[in-house]
Amino acid sequence: MGSDSDMPAAEKAFAVLKSLEIPWTAHIISAHRTPDAAAEFAKTARRRGYGVLIAFAGMAAHLAGALAAQTTLPVLGVPCSGGILDGLDALLATVQMPQGVPVAALAVNGGANAAYLAAEILAVSDDGLAKRLVDLRVAMAEAVSAKNAALFPAE
Repeated sequence: MGSDSDMPAAEKAFAVLKSLEIPWTAHIISAHRTPDAAAEFAKTARRRGYGVLIAFAGMAAHLAGALAAQTTLPVLGVPCSGGILDGLDALLATVQMPQGVPVAALAVNGGANAAYLAAEILAVSDDGLAKRLVDLRVAMAEAVSAKNAALFPAE
């Protein structure tokens, strides 16, 4: 996270990662106030066992790009609401990356989907996680069907 004000969006990701049994850590690292720490974190992330980085940041939202510039791990950018444009500025900053330094941009405050996307990336080489994701999709479909049946019972 670029700031502790990004915690509400990040907590959504933490809950999903925990439910899918994916180990994770969280840090507050600012692209502007602690740029050396951000660079060092990204440069050493692969060696320290990270598979995907999720960056939460509002307003100028440079954290995802700053991390992506220092690693070839997938970086998922979650723009966070706040500031005068309430997240629009963060969204635009997250999607405007130069060619060759990609950041996958999620919805404003889209922490949950960032975690699901991270899980899908990691599941490419983790059959157990892939099964948990399939099971989750089945449970989601069953929940929709149950809601439909409750609202519109068959005649």
